[in-house]
Amino acid sequence: MMKLFKFFTAGALMLGAVTVANAQENVSNTNDMSVRFGVKGGVNFANLNGDDFGDADSRTSFHVGVLAEFPLSEMFSLQAEVLYSGQGAARSYTVSNPLDPEFGERKDAELQLDYINVPVLAKVYLFKGFSLEAGPQFSFLVNDEYDTDPTGNNGDSPSPLRDSLNTFEFGAVGGATFQTEMGLFAYARYNQGISDIADDVKINNSVFQIGVGFKF
Repeated sequence: MMKLFKFFTAGALMLGAVTVANAQENVSNTNDMSVRFGVKGGVNFANLNGDDFGDADSRTSFHVGVLAEFPLSEMFSLQAEVLYSGQGAARSYTVSNPLDPEFGERKDAELQLDYINVPVLAKVYLFKGFSLEAGPQFSFLVNDEYDTDPTGNNGDSPSPLRDSLNTFEFGAVGGATFQTEMGLFAYARYNQGISDIADDVKINNSVFQIGVGFKF
């Protein structure tokens, strides 16, 4: 994964350099070089992967937060974000309690791991309004639950990993953004955890995100 991430970053920087070298007109992505702030939010399709975790379904959740973009040139900038992000995974199970009215039925359950994510991204604008971005992400666990009734309010319990969960995670981020001149933007992004979510296991977060936002 790290090799792929490094390749993605190097490719983005190379494409940006070629675009700058061959530009025939001013394609500045900002009216000036001042810092721009914004808000963003969207959908998470989260899962867990690793040697110590079998097949699972993705947990559909959300992310929301704020950002600041620091232009360094017309084609290159740094962007820092602070996001609340619902992550984890989902699995189906069979109700095994014979006294339960739903005995024998297939139900869904979620391992819910919610983080404050702080990605720090290098953004390269390939043409006006369109950028590729990549960089590290620092994540802080703020909630963990095992929910046997994700659509209701009665299935929450402590996650089975609670005693060993790591409160900090390091990861890598890559994605693309399209932004209008009004400041509205849409994006798609993939986040891959590098450090393990808990002690003594090889399990990492994996999240695909799509969303929209606005820069002031």
